[in-house]
Order: sequence, then C-alpha cells, then structure tokens
Amino acid sequence: MIREAQLEEQFIRKLRDLKYIYREDIRDRKMLDKNFREKFETLNRVKLTESEFERLKTDIINPDVFAASKLLRTRNYFQREDGTPLHYTLVNIKDWCKNEYEVINQLRINTENSNQRYDVIILINGIPVVQVELKTLDVQPRKAMQQIVDYKNEPGNGYTNSLMCFMQLFIVSNRSNTLYFANNKKQHFSFDADEQFLPVYQYADEQNKKITHIDSFAERFLPKCTLGELISKYMVLIESEQKMLVMRPYQIYAVKAIVNCIHQNRGNGYIWHTTGSGKTLTSFKASTLLKDNPDIEKCLFVVDRKDLDRQTREEFNKFQEGSVEENTNTETLVKRLLSTDYADKVIVTTIQKLGLALDENNKRNYKERLEPLSKKRIAFIFDECHRSQFGDNHRAIKDFFPNAQLFGFTGTPIFDDNATYNMREGEQASYKTTDDIFEKQLHAYTITHAIDDKNVLRFHVDYFKGQGNVQPKPGEAIAQQAVVEAILEKHNAATSSKRFNAILATASINNAIEYYRLFKEMQAQKQTEDPDYIPFNIACVFSPPAEGNKDIQQIQEDLEQEKEDNKQNPDEKKAALKMIIDDYNQQYKTNHSINEFDLYYQDVQKRIKDHKYSNADYSHKNKIDITIVVDMLLTGFDSKYLNTLYVDKNLKYHGLIQAFSRTNRVLNDTKPYGNILDFRHQQEAVNMAISLFSGEKDAKEARKIWLVDSAPVVIEKYRKAVAKLGDFMETNNLACEPAAVYNLRGDAARIAFVNNFKEVQRLKRELDQYTDIDKEQLAQIEEILPEENLRSFRSSYIETAKQFREIQQKEGDQAPVAVQQLDFEFVLFASTLIDYDYIMELIADSTQKKPTKQKMTKFQIINLLTSNSNLLDEQEDLTDYINSLDWNSGQEVNMLREGYETFKIEKSNKELVEIANKHGLQVAILKTFTDQIINRMIFDGEKLTDLLEPLELSWKERRIKELSLMEDLVPHLKKQVQGREISGLAAYE
Repeated sequence: MIREAQLEEQFIRKLRDLKYIYREDIRDRKMLDKNFREKFETLNRVKLTESEFERLKTDIINPDVFAASKLLRTRNYFQREDGTPLHYTLVNIKDWCKNEYEVINQLRINTENSNQRYDVIILINGIPVVQVELKTLDVQPRKAMQQIVDYKNEPGNGYTNSLMCFMQLFIVSNRSNTLYFANNKKQHFSFDADEQFLPVYQYADEQNKKITHIDSFAERFLPKCTLGELISKYMVLIESEQKMLVMRPYQIYAVKAIVNCIHQNRGNGYIWHTTGSGKTLTSFKASTLLKDNPDIEKCLFVVDRKDLDRQTREEFNKFQEGSVEENTNTETLVKRLLSTDYADKVIVTTIQKLGLALDENNKRNYKERLEPLSKKRIAFIFDECHRSQFGDNHRAIKDFFPNAQLFGFTGTPIFDDNATYNMREGEQASYKTTDDIFEKQLHAYTITHAIDDKNVLRFHVDYFKGQGNVQPKPGEAIAQQAVVEAILEKHNAATSSKRFNAILATASINNAIEYYRLFKEMQAQKQTEDPDYIPFNIACVFSPPAEGNKDIQQIQEDLEQEKEDNKQNPDEKKAALKMIIDDYNQQYKTNHSINEFDLYYQDVQKRIKDHKYSNADYSHKNKIDITIVVDMLLTGFDSKYLNTLYVDKNLKYHGLIQAFSRTNRVLNDTKPYGNILDFRHQQEAVNMAISLFSGEKDAKEARKIWLVDSAPVVIEKYRKAVAKLGDFMETNNLACEPAAVYNLRGDAARIAFVNNFKEVQRLKRELDQYTDIDKEQLAQIEEILPEENLRSFRSSYIETAKQFREIQQKEGDQAPVAVQQLDFEFVLFASTLIDYDYIMELIADSTQKKPTKQKMTKFQIINLLTSNSNLLDEQEDLTDYINSLDWNSGQEVNMLREGYETFKIEKSNKELVEIANKHGLQVAILKTFTDQIINRMIFDGEKLTDLLEPLELSWKERRIKELSLMEDLVPHLKKQVQGREISGLAAYE
C-alpha cells in the first residue's frame, strides 16, 4: 500500500506540473513569514522596516477567520513609521491569476500548547489559503476532516495566531475520494453527529459527473487561475451569520453560463436547478457579478408575490449587507430604475410591480418615464420562472426592452408534456413551455443529481390501502374521516414520535375546513376515551376572500385553487378561517386576526420551523404537528424538520414534484427520506413526474434513485444485517445475545461489533418511519430481533462506543489506528420520545399501584434509558437515582423531579469532597472555585494558581499538582454543564 509520504510527493509533483513553485525550504513559521514579507513588499512596491513588518503582522493576523477573509479581499490602510500612509493589498485582488502560487509541505507551527504539522499547503502571494490533508486508502476522508477540526480546536493553534488565519479552503483525499469545504469560525465548523457536518463537496464537471481521484481533481480544480477565480468570485461571505460559503460546482457552472451568455450577447436562457439546491445563492452571485459588467445598465431579480420579495431581499442582504434595497412600491421601483447610482444597479422586485411599471394605462405615466431606459441592455433574472403570470408580462417586457436578456431559474421546467395540466380540480389551465419563454437551457442540476449527491433525500411513497378489498380508482377521494383516522394512527411512526412534522394537502378550502373540524372532534373523542391521550397540534392555513385587499390579491395570484374557492360563499370561508385563527390564538397564546392574515401565515411558518428545537429547550405545546393547507406552503417553503406530506388532492408533474419536495431537506440519519402518504392512489402520476423530471437518466433508473426500497425489501436487508451480526458473534464463540457483547476480547472485535450493529440500527430506524407496514410485517420484524433484545444491544453499542470515544478524545493521534478511524452515529440511537420528562413519568407510573398501568421494573427502565443516546450526559446520574428509589412506594412526578435534583447536588458535593481530600484542598474553597467557573462558563488559569497557593509548592511541583487536579476536575465540571463549552478548559482536556 502507498504510504502517506508517497501520496504527498506525488501530489506535489502534480502541482508542479500545474506550474506551482515548490518551496521545500518553508517548513516553519519563521520562513513562512519571511516569504510573505518578500511577496508583500514586491506587490505593494514598498520596503518595510523590521518594526513595520511586525506591526503589519499584528494588524492582519486575526483569530477570527471571517474578519481575516474580508481583509484578504480588500484594499487596506497602514501608517508607516514616518507618518506616510500605505494603502495595500495582500494579494492582487484585481487579477488573481497574476499572483504567485507556491506549494509547501510538512509545515510546523509550534506554540506552547500545539505542535501541529500540516501535509500540503498552497500559498497565494505567500499567504496560506488552501490546506490539503492526504490519507491512505484504508482511511475514510471523514477522519481527515475530523483531524482538521481537532487541529483548529487545539489551544494556541496556528489558525489563530499566524498567517494560517487566512486559510480559505480545506481539501481531504485518500487518493480515490477527494472532498473540499470552506474554513469557518468555530460555530460553523463543528463535527457534531446531531447535525450534518459543515457543507462538504465533491467536485464534478458541467454534466455533474464526479471527479474524485486526486490527480483528476487537481487538473480540474487546482490550476492557478481556476483556484484564484474560485476564491475571489465563488466564495461568499455571509455578513449576518459571519459565515463563509464555497459555491457548489453546479452553482458555479450556472453563474458562468449566464455571465458568458450576456458577455457574448447570446439571447435568453434558463437554469434548471432542483428545489433545495441553493438557487438564491446562485442568482445572487450571477447578479452581483453583473453589477460590475459595464455592458449592462441594470440587473433586475424578479420574484413572485410580496412574501417572496421580502424573503429574497433578506437572503440577498444576508449574502452581502446592503446589496439590495427594499422596493416599497412601484414608484420607488421606477425611480431606482432611472437612478445612475451604483447601489441601484441590482434591484429585487416582484413581477406585479414590474407589470404596473410597464402598464401604459397607469395614470402616473411610469412607462413614459422609463422610455430613456428602453433601448439599454438590461438583464432580468426570474426566480421560479414557470409561474403563470410571468407569461402575461413576457411580451410587455420584450416589447419595451428589445435589448433585454431574460434568464430564469426553475426547479421544475414546463415541457410539452406538462404545458397543460389540471391546476384546479376539473379545470384546465394552459402554460407555454419554459423553452418558449427563455429559448434554451443553460445548465441542469436535476433532483436525480441532487439525490445522488445527498443534497436532498429520496422519497418513501405510501399509496394508502385502507380497510377491506375495495380499492378507490386513481385520483378518487376517499372519506375524509378515514383519512383522519389513518393520519392519527400513522403520524407518530411517520414523524419518528413527533421528531418531525407534516403537511396535509387538501383539494379545496371546504375540504380543509372539514378536515380541521374532523381532527378537532376525533381527538376530543379520543381524550374522552383515554385521559392519557396526547392530541396532535393541528393548524390550518388558507387565504381569505380578497375583497379588494391588495396584499391578499397578490398572495392569491399563485394560489389558483384558493382564489377560485373564495368566489363561492366567501362569508362562510371567512367565518371558518376566523374560527381557526381564534383556536390558534387560544392554543399558542397569540393575538392574530383575519385582517392581518400575513402575520398569521408567517407565524404558522415559524412554528413549523420551530420543530428544530428539542422539547427540553422549547416545549412541544408551542409547535405544530400537522398543518392543513390547500395551495399554501406547497412551493418555496423549506424546513429540515418537515418530513411528511399527507396528500388528499390530485397532483401532477411540477405541482407534484414541488409538493413532494417540501419533505426531502437533508438533516441527518434520523431523517432517512421524505415521507409521502397519498390517499388518492396517484402512482401513475408519480411515475410520470419522475419520468419527466429525471434529467438524463431513463425513468426506470430514476425511480431507483428517487424512491426508497419497499418495506419487504428493507425487512430482508434488516434480516441479513441481523444474521451478519449473529455470524460475527459466532466467529467469536459467543451467542448472539446482548450480554455476550461484554465478553468480546480486543479492540478489533469490539470495533467490528460497533460497525455491525450500527447497520442493524440504521435499517431499523428506516423501517420505524414506514407508514405502510402491516401487522404481519411487524411480526416479522419482531421475530428477526425482538424489541427487548434490540434495546439491550443498543445499550451495549452506546456503552462500547462511549468507551472508544473517550480513547479517541484522550489519546488523539496516539490511539490505535483502528480506534482513530471509528465513526460513531449516536444520533441513530436518539429518541425524541424517551426524554427526561418521559423517564420521570414512567417511573411514577411504574411505582403506582394502578391496575390500568403496565408496570416496568427498575431494570427495564434503566435498560430503556441506556439504549437511547438522548440522555448520555445524565445517564449515569439517572441510573444511580433510579437504583436508589423504593419501587414499592408510590412516587409522584414532581416529587421525583425534586428528589433527582437533590440527589444530583448531593452526589456532586460528595465527588467534590473526594477530589478536595485527594489533593489536600479545603472543600469550601474548591467549591467556590468550581461554582465561579460554572457561573461564568470561563476557566481562569490565574484562579487555579491562587487555589494552589496555600500548598506552597515550587513551580515544578505546582505544575504537576495542577495537571493531577485538573484530570479529576475536568470530568466533574463537564458533567455539571452537560455538554456546554467552558471557555479555556480545552487546554486541560
């Protein structure tokens, strides 16, 4: 096998072929600084004194990578010793190709706390901007990512106190697989299993074919001008979040396609980028690059509806503060169009305002005032360009601006097949195709590509079968009561015990109102029958009759069904919506009214997104479980915590894809797919939509990519994974039983168990969210691995994985290679159901002498607790507390909670007494010391010196005592703060 040193040598040779200058003399900070000084003086035509150079370094070296990155891209000011100003740049920011590109390797940055060594670094004008970590084939790139994160978290690391602070990109490769990602501040640069790791990309060509081998990657990604262009043009600094983004390959190709089309004046075009692929960032970058194009007079980014106008403007300004100003009305739009101010070159506006501005019947003569602009070259970029009203304005724009170029972004283009479709039940609405309006496709990144790249999830589609043998015809509605019964039965499974939430899409406003009534009645009935029944939080949102309200009219221009429905019996619709909003106000302690419908609509969207907070941080009573809609929220709305769509309306083509795509935003392994439960048996419509939007794949191949396996297939995979676990245990002469895991000998065997059981749990987690598993299949799953055994195996996994994680954290690079490479998925073992409150209520119920309750033993509750990773930090304390309880005397929940808090305090104090006695310290003084740390969440080294002062130790003795004390104190402190970070403590971990 090729060693890392050989990989490094080969990679440097590749960079030298690409005309990089190899500087083998730069191996430490001193030489790095010396080289930078030479490049700086040459670029800025200046000769600095020693003290000036030291002052310059002090000015530019910043532990905040975001601030350093801004400095890298701007012209800066420095005052010389003689008082004269020096306006300087760190690199040639006008033409990044003209900088000097060098490569170094095995750089060491030695500090008091850190002795890091970096594989390969690319310098631009002497500044480290790209770091490459190379690993052998048997090491997953993810471990190289972890190493980078660990390096960055080390106290005194070079990324905070040397020129390494300018690092822009990281590349990791095991030769065959290469990935890259942007540097960031700590809050955006974590490796937390509970969320996806920061955005990591594989490179791809214009046809989205992956380029992963390090040599091919270098040839396409690392030519000097290509890299310079990427860093200067295609990295985005988000001011409001203090976050850096590097654009994905397909985003860059789309921007280049638009810019080239304008540069060559080649007419119009559209970008087909699927929902969830980051179209707003792509369009922002295209418009900002056009801002500096002298051939273009104006660039208008055109959106549909008022809320999109606000949302898109906020997105644009998030990418670059103040880049887009608000248009409050058409008059403002006209003034900004006529303005020659650079700030007015890019304008975000709505299609409605643009239509009014070009309306020759308007009394304010907008069109006449805009006449001087009519022959200028203007670029129009349309968001979601297939919307119906765009067709009405297309001719007006082309007639008035004959030299304009029009560009559209869409996730679901209109082709001949879907140019006429069933927009309203029973009515036809005709569209032109996207090609008719925009002439040609400039770039495509379809949902097939996005699923393949894991940028969005696949779908699980359950065509509801109901009871008995009578099957409705495709598209035929079934009784709404049956739908509600099915949803109430399946919602917990579909949403992983309410970890996620759902939308119910209905065919009309009347249907939505009836559904809302049925949910209310049937849940009230369930509560009557079972006092312990916890109802789901149901919301409902549809637009009211417009009655001349321009805001509502604007909203309804994209809500065809609702606009049509509101023409019939509008007073009934208003009364129903008022009642729904009144219920909402009572449930959530809000004060919304139908007169300010938009505020109510925004609050509903916010509460759907609030599912991201745990119930411990934000009580479930404040969230929404199911939102009943007609047209609203089925396009454009994004939430990672929405995973289920219940469908009781006929959907086709792009309407179907848009609605389904609400569910498939990527989160982590707790969300394996987007869940669709279709009550209209629209399998043919789904197949037609996949066929139409599959891109270059054929329909059969696309279906394999888009749709998850059926339940029987996954059950069979689960059976094989459990059998493989059994075979593994057998090869170790052990029975396939949870208790036997503790008899496994050696790291290799225990690591093999972790990897085997992780696959078992992953498949079980998938099956748990299937809504179409029948009783027979449930029995099969239970037979494969009984729930009690599964739970015990999970406890064994968590305990084993925790032990390995502690070795990884404690020993780092010194740990055995196999342990270093081990990747834990604690999130797979998390359950929203089994939280602190649930455990306390379970104990209370199990200690009561109520015949209606199924009692659990201490052992069973402890087993349940240890088989879920939710309460890892409290597992030990909760287990000790449960063991201390008298199981035969009734316990009330509040009494249990108070008892647990007292128990924890007493246990903590006892631990502190033991630590104080062990190290010869007074208990009261040590407690004051730890209380101050916990209250401030800051560890102060000077206070530690003060604490040890009475012991009258020599410097050397004190250092040994410090380390010995902190070895005991760090775990104690970390347990008290339950996972939160104590600033300054990392030096002793």
